[in-house]
Amino acid sequence: MTQMPTAPIDLCELATRLARHASVLEKACIHNAYTQAESVCGSSRLGDDCAAIEDTASGGYLLFASEGMLESFVAEDPWFAGYSAVMVNLSDVAAMGGRPIAITNTLWASEGPACDAIWQGMRAASEAYGVPIVGGHTTRISTDAPAYLGASVLGRAGKHLLTSFDARPGDRLVIAIDLNGAYRRDKPFWNASTTTAPERLRRNLELLPQLAERQLCRAAKDISNGGVVGTLAMLCACSSVGVIVDLETLPRPTAANWMKWLISFPSYGYVLAVSEERVRLVLELFHERGIDAAECGIFTSGIGVSLRFGHLVESVDFGAGRK
Repeated sequence: MTQMPTAPIDLCELATRLARHASVLEKACIHNAYTQAESVCGSSRLGDDCAAIEDTASGGYLLFASEGMLESFVAEDPWFAGYSAVMVNLSDVAAMGGRPIAITNTLWASEGPACDAIWQGMRAASEAYGVPIVGGHTTRISTDAPAYLGASVLGRAGKHLLTSFDARPGDRLVIAIDLNGAYRRDKPFWNASTTTAPERLRRNLELLPQLAERQLCRAAKDISNGGVVGTLAMLCACSSVGVIVDLETLPRPTAANWMKWLISFPSYGYVLAVSEERVRLVLELFHERGIDAAECGIFTSGIGVSLRFGHLVESVDFGAGRK
């Protein structure tokens, strides 16, 4: 269950710390990562969770997602790095209203227990979510070199996409997170995947395509590294809107630290832009599946991300964070 805080928090300090946090700031400046591709991306828009390619045969879209795992993550937790390489891509496909078709991987590793653990993790995720690993590229390297891991997923969506570009001023911010989990070790990762039955994992991902097909949601994004605030910074930049996040209604595990939770990467978590008249229906869909979801604010005609607690509002000043 979520915790509804009663004690006040230092909102100014929290906003300042978030603006300076490396993972959040990286998301706020994500456009720097794809500037070089802007002249060669064709008709695709850069900034979504997946590349969306029009499929004239079906009248919908092919979706293509790709993720690389941090070298330190692969070294410290190789099984979970393998699992996550699959899981995060599947979440990205779902975030755009799509369904995954197949996975490929890219692995540079030496023979041995770490490589075996990476593969065991990828296999576990493939089997849990019911999506096959159909190929990829593997290079054997010397035993003293670090392993590198990436994965890609191909998916398919209908004619109604959920994008990062369609949030409008006045849309309500809905945040949905599966709180049926726990933090993994001391990392800001909320694991509601490896302990969840495969049937539930698959049903939960299916909610996003349903939202798209019923046109209940205008824009969506998977909550990634950088947490709620970093993800909203990316969404707002793509849609040229601002957002005010109401912390008092934000789904949150009982007793979770505010700073840690706002930068956390939940294994199942989405920020959604929903018109006011559709909020109730969207919330009901998530609640029926046992997923915590709430109306957590509003998109505005301004810019950037602001936090609200009670009557207080503080902006997260990423410009100051870059100094």
